[in-house]
Amino acid sequence: MIALRYGAGPQELRQDPAMRAFRADRFGQFVHWGLYALPAGTWHGRTIEFAAEFLMHSAKVSREDWAALARDFTLDGFDPAAWARTAKAMGARYVTVTTKHHDGFCLWPSAHSDFTVAATPSGRDVLGEILAAYQAEGLATHLYYSVLDWHHPDWRYRLDTDEDRAAFDRYLDFAANQLVELAERYPQVRGFWFDGTWDESVKANGRWTHEIERILKERIPGAIVNSRLRADDLGARHFDSNGDLMGDYESGYERRLPAPWDRSVTAHDWEACATITQATWGFHDSAWADRGRKTPAQIIEQLAQTVSLGGNLLLNFGPRGDGSLVPAEVDLAREVGAWMHANGAAVHGSGPAERWEYPGWGFYTAPLDAAGAETGLVHAIVTRIPVSGILTVEVPAGLEVRAIRALADGANVPFTVLDGHSLRFPAPASTGMPVVFALETGPAGEDPALREPNPDVALV
Repeated sequence: MIALRYGAGPQELRQDPAMRAFRADRFGQFVHWGLYALPAGTWHGRTIEFAAEFLMHSAKVSREDWAALARDFTLDGFDPAAWARTAKAMGARYVTVTTKHHDGFCLWPSAHSDFTVAATPSGRDVLGEILAAYQAEGLATHLYYSVLDWHHPDWRYRLDTDEDRAAFDRYLDFAANQLVELAERYPQVRGFWFDGTWDESVKANGRWTHEIERILKERIPGAIVNSRLRADDLGARHFDSNGDLMGDYESGYERRLPAPWDRSVTAHDWEACATITQATWGFHDSAWADRGRKTPAQIIEQLAQTVSLGGNLLLNFGPRGDGSLVPAEVDLAREVGAWMHANGAAVHGSGPAERWEYPGWGFYTAPLDAAGAETGLVHAIVTRIPVSGILTVEVPAGLEVRAIRALADGANVPFTVLDGHSLRFPAPASTGMPVVFALETGPAGEDPALREPNPDVALV
């Protein structure tokens, strides 16, 4: 055991109301929006096939030229209420919105920077309007903040000299002041999502990351902070040098998920973030980005896999430069939302189905308040129909399946018990979208006449 001053805190899962709500939400919307949405991946006629929000860096744009984009940030199509309605209709329960990305531009009128919405034609508090719109729809809000800042003259990637260290100390004071400002200006937010903490300069300042988490939680009791903020005394990130999670949940899964059979991740809370388009978070107006656009079925499959392993999925949207949503992303949200309307019980308030092993044809989830119980309801989310047209279910020892119903309409599904540990039933006809079945389970061998009716399976 390595002695650490700035390593992990308590390792028990948080059970306070804010964390329990976050855990039950399971599905969130990520919003990447800033000046980078204006050039949308192209600079002076040259399209860069890389993430749009990195354009300032990848196209080697000067600070002065990039800052000039603020003149065109006019909000002509900006309608945060439409954003929030789209998220809610999709089935998202919370939003994480960028406040300042790597280019340093702030979506709120920060008193600590002149590179903010205050310098744009409208001068409006864009972030405040976004948060109010989502709050009006009943969605929880989280703030994204990039510690990395290409605009600030004191930012350093490495600390090789005394001058570097002095400059970076000034930068960390600046960032701390902005974070306190955010917490005090928007106390209604539920959490903070940090990014841009991978450089050697931040990893050498574990004390600062530890203190920032403490300060934010003092300002907003119950605030939820992701693992990307933290570094320990030795520069380890996410997990400290003893292998313990720092922050309230692991947020290292970016455009990837744990293996569907890897139950080790259920030991702690975690969240994965995913893009709809080809490897870009901000709006990228090009055939390159559209080439990799995901379908609603792919998003739902990712969501099902995530929930089956006890995680949350944060699905990214990149509004256009005028503030309007991309129509294709709105369409996708609508289709995902239609599926969630019928099948959301397998996602919201659900988590891993204990002892139900990955079946290959899909994923199992169970209600959180019964996920560790030996009896109850299990959701079977079918994402891959076997060639045989038959779904085989391996039932955990000591349990039996008493009834199977289609979650969407409550229709009974006949099944055949093969032996004491497995059963099978016909796979649904392919519709191009996952299908969910509700399995009512109980102790094996119990007298049917003694069974209490289960109100959770009264689905219609």
